[in-house]
Amino acid sequence: MSLALVVLVFVTLQRLGELVLARRNTARLLARGAVEIAPGHYPMVVLMHGAWLAGLWWLAWDAPVNLAFLAVFAVLQLLRVWVLVTLGPRWTTRIIVLPGEPLVHAGPYRFLSHPNYCVVVGEIMVLPLVFGMVWYGIVFTILNAAVLTIRIGAENRALAR
Repeated sequence: MSLALVVLVFVTLQRLGELVLARRNTARLLARGAVEIAPGHYPMVVLMHGAWLAGLWWLAWDAPVNLAFLAVFAVLQLLRVWVLVTLGPRWTTRIIVLPGEPLVHAGPYRFLSHPNYCVVVGEIMVLPLVFGMVWYGIVFTILNAAVLTIRIGAENRALAR
């Protein structure tokens, strides 16, 4: 199996595992009285991320791998794990607010309001660079910026309540 395939399998399994974790956490939060905020934008998030990953499979499954960018991507994965561990059962792919719960100010949240989105922005650009796909990374970074503008605005309004 080529290194490109190994990377794509890893990212795909990671994303699927995160979806399972997010569904479990969402169900538990909702059972505790949490509410979902601005669910209307969520299909755009799923579509954009799905298209990004499907396109990588289509175009990069046999591409040469740039090890320097792969190392940057690996660092982003460590940061992703830091975010997930910090949020624990509160991490989800949706905007879920549990009334009465304080905001998380530990881990990477000591430094940034939205560290998960910083990691995602990096991943959207860096993984295509691993395969030498500069324009692909730029196009999806622009699409991601549009989606994140909507999402972060909704999340900030929800958290300000």
